[in-house]
Amino acid sequence: MHALSIPTWIIHVSSVIEWIAAIWLIWTYGEVSGNRTWYALSFAMLPALVSAMCACTWHYFDNPPSLEWLVTLQAAMTVLGNCTLCAAAWWIWRNAHSANPAQLSQDKAKES
Repeated sequence: MHALSIPTWIIHVSSVIEWIAAIWLIWTYGEVSGNRTWYALSFAMLPALVSAMCACTWHYFDNPPSLEWLVTLQAAMTVLGNCTLCAAAWWIWRNAHSANPAQLSQDKAKES
């Protein structure tokens, strides 16, 4: 645990806690709004959470060479998380426009 300072640990841990809270709040919004596409965003956030937990674990054990695979896993989860978040955002956007065809027509008119 000596690899990071106390303020840096506070940032790392609070970021993980904030991400968990965001996942829960987005899931709750999906329930309250009745729009199931928001559930996809909650699931899409999980790889980024795994990435953050890999970083915390790596630093907790003072960055040992035996756990270098965590760095690779963190990078992979970051890439996967970015892709899943992009897909979930697109799905929410698409669902909003399919629910309101007039808005889709207005958006297409603006692009022209």
